[in-house]
Amino acid sequence: MTSCEHNTSTPTDSPLVRVRLDLAYDGTHFHGWAKQGTSNLRTVQKVLEEALALILRHPVELTVAGRTDAGVHAAGQVAHFDIPESALDTRSIAGNPANLIRRLARLLPEDVRVHDASLAPEGFDARFSALRRHYVYRLTAHPRGALPTRAIDTAHWPKKLDLSAMQEAADALIGLHDFAAFCKHREGATTIRDLQEFSWHDVSTPIEPLTYEAHVTADAFCWSMVRSLVGCCLAVGEGKRELGFSASLLSETQRSSRVPVAPAKGLSLVGVDYPVDDQLAARAHLTRAKRS
Repeated sequence: MTSCEHNTSTPTDSPLVRVRLDLAYDGTHFHGWAKQGTSNLRTVQKVLEEALALILRHPVELTVAGRTDAGVHAAGQVAHFDIPESALDTRSIAGNPANLIRRLARLLPEDVRVHDASLAPEGFDARFSALRRHYVYRLTAHPRGALPTRAIDTAHWPKKLDLSAMQEAADALIGLHDFAAFCKHREGATTIRDLQEFSWHDVSTPIEPLTYEAHVTADAFCWSMVRSLVGCCLAVGEGKRELGFSASLLSETQRSSRVPVAPAKGLSLVGVDYPVDDQLAARAHLTRAKRS
């Protein structure tokens, strides 16, 4: 299933088990989720895999529900890895992946935390079994910028915004469409997605005036899609583009230079939904077929 099967540091007759991790991170000082070959760039995957390998004394390769770009945060990220069962039979883990939480808390930097670890049910795949991903984009239009205590996860867009116009632009994008205009090109990757929710909310308070959130849910997202969806609505909201702008983009077949990409710091992956256990394998099979 993974490179773990070929590692000789663990008895070859030890069966593989799959461990699910639920985690969160502040993406400010990470170059995204994915490790990048032999590069020494700091990524969430690289930092987490190194910590797990140190604890388990076995190489670990993580599969994630949604790869996030540099600067993007996560509160509800999900990943899995396969490991020989014997690697969990250490004194500190005692066969229970939940014991990894305490060990990882000691080893990991403060900007990445694992809050749950468990044996995954049969058929579970963090990426392909997922039904949908939920993102929140947070921004302030106040001239002063974000409240200092929220500066990490709140983008600054210092323009007067029409929230109703932004919602109208968002509504036009709901449904199953080809979102090529909103996605950076990746060879062989589909840009057809089912956008299930795209709603704008005024979350202002007396100390955080002119603060807004976009709640965005889809079966999956292609590279840079959420920030482009948000940027499209912001262009409409500040009056740079007409109300029909978002709908017109759905007929395009490649990334549109007319769509601004909202800053990474405002975006957070807040949740991933999965079917009930006995439907996990079927969902993974269906998703793989669509992606290919």
